[in-house]
Amino acid sequence: MKNVLLLVHHDEGQEARLQAALDLTRALDGHLSCVDVALSPATVGDYYSMGFAEAALLRDERAGEGRNKIALEARLEHEDVPWDWIDVTGNFVDGVCDAAMLADIIVLNRKLEQNPYPDMGDVAGRILMRARVPIVAMPDDCRQLSLKRALVAWDGQASAAATLRTCVPLLRRADMVEIFMARDGGEKVEPTSAAEYLSRHGVHATVRILEDGLHGADQLINAEAAAFQADYIMMGAYTHGRLMETLGGVTKRMLRNAKVPLVLGH
Repeated sequence: MKNVLLLVHHDEGQEARLQAALDLTRALDGHLSCVDVALSPATVGDYYSMGFAEAALLRDERAGEGRNKIALEARLEHEDVPWDWIDVTGNFVDGVCDAAMLADIIVLNRKLEQNPYPDMGDVAGRILMRARVPIVAMPDDCRQLSLKRALVAWDGQASAAATLRTCVPLLRRADMVEIFMARDGGEKVEPTSAAEYLSRHGVHATVRILEDGLHGADQLINAEAAAFQADYIMMGAYTHGRLMETLGGVTKRMLRNAKVPLVLGH
């Protein structure tokens, strides 16, 4: 896990994304790729077939992102990470996914508190489904990504196992790892097996299992994260199918309500 991909765009979440990407790249001794997306107006056709208003909006968006690029490149010149820059015009999902073919992990937001558009939770979910690499979904008010205390939300499904395997390099950097399961009877792999797997990679995790049929899994995960003082939550996403998640599953609610950064895999 060396190649960190960062979504760049001048919005309320950019500083959180940037700081997380820098922290992550340093921790992994990796390389940072910045994909700067200038959002195009929601029109049909190419630039020359747009109306005057749409063309003016696109011109202003590109000019704004040009100024954003100059400011961020000046900052990156003074950071201790190798980096490169990609400029694209379109939408966040296509722009990030097209750049993510050789990415190991992608840094996004989970939502923007002050601006509901764009819907960063939806963007994160769609990128996760298409890119098929883990994402870091940051709260927009967070200014660092600490990797010291990791809570692994375990449901015993294939998505959780795949995320755990892929993210071993992150968990190796933790001082404390807890594997937490809110039992619902559908588990295929017990959390103790996950702890044994991690121990073979030099990660020594504790296991906590909670029997609670009254509260939603997302509520229990968030409460456990607070009690454990987790720096981030790692979990598999969309484990019960995309349709159920669209109608209001655990992943969607975590993207909306989690207080700490999320590391999600699919």
